[in-house]
Amino acid sequence: MLNEEFENEDGYKKIDRYNLKLVDSISTSYNNIIDKVGENTKREGLLQTPMRAAKAMQFLTHGYDLNPVDILKSAMFKEDYSQMVIVKDIEVYSLCEHHILPFFGKAHIAYIPNGYIVGLSKLPRVVDAFARRLQVQERLTNEIRDCIQDTLKPMGVAVVIECSHLCMQMRGVQKQNSVTTTSAFTGEFLKDSTRKEFISLIASSLH
Repeated sequence: MLNEEFENEDGYKKIDRYNLKLVDSISTSYNNIIDKVGENTKREGLLQTPMRAAKAMQFLTHGYDLNPVDILKSAMFKEDYSQMVIVKDIEVYSLCEHHILPFFGKAHIAYIPNGYIVGLSKLPRVVDAFARRLQVQERLTNEIRDCIQDTLKPMGVAVVIECSHLCMQMRGVQKQNSVTTTSAFTGEFLKDSTRKEFISLIASSLH
């Protein structure tokens, strides 16, 4: 493994880890692609591009190395609380599996505890664990819902994701202002009144 450490002016340290064999293999593939589209792979500006692209791809798909269930279980706590818990406006960045182009937006998650709560930061981490893979938005929505439901076993889970897809904006129909919304619900959120409360809360500006 290769570790690359960065530190910004605020003192925040970020460490990226890469599998050197994988970087080398993917770099070769990117070099071939650049050559096939008609570019000069020996041009100064492109000399390091295959390696950079390989590292980027490894980072953008590192969700395959993460276990979302373990993420949730690492911060489950017994708690006598049975009202709705919502984490909204979670940033989503993923790659469409059909064209390997980005789609990005926000996820809104709610659950109603049934004896257990989870550390709030774990819900965005679960989103990342599933999003940092080759995905379709519909499956991503269901995977997040099912992971929370199966692990926490709450009285209900709600997930809404809103994303822009570059496969629609940069190619194909080229509709720059289109947004795709998907939703998935379990338990109490299948009830119209509970679902409406959730939708109302994620649409409001309480903060």
